[in-house]
Amino acid sequence: MGEFVRLEVDGGVGTIRLERPPMNALNQQVQEEIRATAEEAARRDDVRAVIVYGGEKVFAAGADIKEMADMSYVDMSARAGALSSSFTAVAQIPKPTVAAVTGYALGGGLELALCCDRRVAGDNAKVGQPEILLGIIPGAGGTQRLARLVGPSKAKDIVYTGRFVEASEALAIGLVDEVVAPDDVYAAARRWAEQFVNGAARALAAAKTAIDGGLDGDLASGLRLESQVFAALFATEDQKTGMRSFVENGPGKATFSGK
Repeated sequence: MGEFVRLEVDGGVGTIRLERPPMNALNQQVQEEIRATAEEAARRDDVRAVIVYGGEKVFAAGADIKEMADMSYVDMSARAGALSSSFTAVAQIPKPTVAAVTGYALGGGLELALCCDRRVAGDNAKVGQPEILLGIIPGAGGTQRLARLVGPSKAKDIVYTGRFVEASEALAIGLVDEVVAPDDVYAAARRWAEQFVNGAARALAAAKTAIDGGLDGDLASGLRLESQVFAALFATEDQKTGMRSFVENGPGKATFSGK
């Protein structure tokens, strides 16, 4: 458990909770604590789905600009890879993940939310990539994950202008997947995550590998990857359980072990 980031586990759902008041600024320490917490969530068998949550008032309002302001090119060249990979650790959690976004998710905050499989936002949330207003660009996945999610034209508009995107627009363009009242954000994220607590964990991980990995290449490469991870599931207990249950009892009645 870090000073500013911790993993809370309850009923099979792990919550990666950011707690660096007042705005959850993502300094280097927070970045590395995110990495460590994501890696812990990935390896723990009692965590079957993950919520990333910044608290009731704000998700994360971006990088710690005071820490960055005096960095040189040499300084940032040495740090940029670690910044990106600390967030990628969240994207690589082999379990369903959802960002519960309250208040602001800006700059690195939005980049962190983009690492999740799903995003639930409060109707008062504001998201964006305002780095251009500081004379830089997103450096922790914002130019890549955002474009893959909403398309290059919309991503360029958001990145070029640095504007704040209201929750309603974010929902319309697919930047977030669900908008609820601010007080209901965590509960809505948890409802989604709880679907997978008793699911086929290996198959869920395989689905995530196939979808995410397939987006990185052409269709033929993606189909080869899909075939490989599909075949590998026939070495799991859950495949035997699921198919036996289907034959004997019909669909949707299997009790999975996650093995």
